[in-house]
Amino acid sequence: MKQAVIAGLIGGIMGLLISFLLNYFLLPMPTTVFANALGNGISGLMSGFMGGLMGLLIYLKKSATMDK
Repeated sequence: MKQAVIAGLIGGIMGLLISFLLNYFLLPMPTTVFANALGNGISGLMSGFMGGLMGLLIYLKKSATMDK
C-alpha cells in the first residue's frame, strides 16, 4: 500500500507538471468562459491520464522488483 501511495504521488506531480506546461505554453489565454472550461478539461484529461499511467508504471516496476 505504501508503494502505491508513493507511486500515486509521483504520478500526480508528473500530471501537475504536464498540466502546467500545457496551459502555460500551448493553450492561449481564454477569451470566453467556454474556452477556459475547454482548456481546463483538455489539460485535466491529459494530465490525469499521464499521471495515472506514470503512477501505475512506477508501482508495477517497484512491485515486480519486490517480488524477487
